[in-house]
Amino acid sequence: MQKTVNAGARLDRLPTSAFHRRILWLIGGGMFLDSFDIYLAGGVLGALTRSGWSNIQLNANFLTATFVGMLIGALTAGVLGDAKGRKFTYQFNLAIFGVASLAGAVAPSMNWLIVCRFFMGLGLGAEIVVGYGSLGEFIPPAVRGKWSAYLSLITNSALFFSTLLGYLIIPTIGWRPMFAVVGAGALIVWVVRKKMPESPRWLESKGRLQEAEQILAAIEAETVALGQVLPPVVVLPSAVPKTTTLWSLFAPPLLRRTFLGVCVQVCINVVIYGFIVWVPTFLVRQGLGLASSLGYTTLMSLGGPAGALLGVLLADRIGRKNGLIVVSFIAGVVGFLYSHSHSVEMATALGFVLFTLTYLLVALGVATYVPELFPTENRLRGNGVAGAAGRIAGIFAPQVVVAMYALGGIKDVLSVIVGAMVVLVVALVVFGLETNQRSLEEIGQTQD
Repeated sequence: MQKTVNAGARLDRLPTSAFHRRILWLIGGGMFLDSFDIYLAGGVLGALTRSGWSNIQLNANFLTATFVGMLIGALTAGVLGDAKGRKFTYQFNLAIFGVASLAGAVAPSMNWLIVCRFFMGLGLGAEIVVGYGSLGEFIPPAVRGKWSAYLSLITNSALFFSTLLGYLIIPTIGWRPMFAVVGAGALIVWVVRKKMPESPRWLESKGRLQEAEQILAAIEAETVALGQVLPPVVVLPSAVPKTTTLWSLFAPPLLRRTFLGVCVQVCINVVIYGFIVWVPTFLVRQGLGLASSLGYTTLMSLGGPAGALLGVLLADRIGRKNGLIVVSFIAGVVGFLYSHSHSVEMATALGFVLFTLTYLLVALGVATYVPELFPTENRLRGNGVAGAAGRIAGIFAPQVVVAMYALGGIKDVLSVIVGAMVVLVVALVVFGLETNQRSLEEIGQTQD
């Protein structure tokens, strides 16, 4: 009787090919739209306020509904992804996200739009968990960091396109087409992504060996048909199906990994929602006009794709743990220098560097390191719990910023950012484990 299909070893020995590129774009398509939808909020809320359809309080409710939905979506996706499979979960959440976006495009009132936004948030929070968690299960360890950084680049490039379409569409046609574009795009990706295979690693972890074998054989046949030679399989110990629950993450041996994942997500989200999204406000407070502040912020935001590109170049060379430690340390130093900058030009240059370092942390940590920490049977649960913790940090970080700014201005705000980087460095030095160039099975079996 067949006891294993060696899914991990067979996938890890494959040369990267059109199959891997197809997986990247199928996952990336959904995550691009996810990110696009998050970033469109600013332009849409501004238009709703100017038209009298909304006000400050309703806008705040809209944002709260987004974050609450994303928090619940992240946790739910983690549980569903490990219990029902990667393919089922990303199709399920993309359908919710797409239908809710189309409903938002025809919402008769702001309150209805807020309800639709909550359901959009469910899909938004889930997509990031499933996307980053699933890609690594198909990619060989030698280039897993590079390809995860590619996915981060695709995802974060949505900021530019969302801003551009908002600039072209909202003033002339209105805000509704923004949701219609995202909803239609999500449903198109949903149809195309039906052809994406389930993760053979997950199928093997559930004892569904015949299904895993069929998918693996098809992938190998496609690779051979492209004229590539398959290296021999390094036989690993038989995978034993395990029954696990969400609570397995909060007990040894996974507790350390859960703590690490939460630290990475929380500290990075503190930087994003405690600094990145506040940059225009800080510049206006420093005496710049709104147009000028947005212009300088746009220059700084180019650090987003720059950071992801650096992740592509560095992830598999410097490693995850060591890379996160070094980049966090540098980000802390730059944050300190930014708080003491004496000119707009200096603040812009340092801001660009801090944007770049932040999104390099996203590529190394959120996209790559956190999903790698957990064994297959708990990968999405672990990623979901860490992601949910990051969302909670994103909810409370703006409140901390307001309080700290009232106390001591930008210097006190940046002290929080520097503190988050220090916490991350200490957590990685004390508890971190290196995942670079190692198979997911080897990482999962490592004794902490």
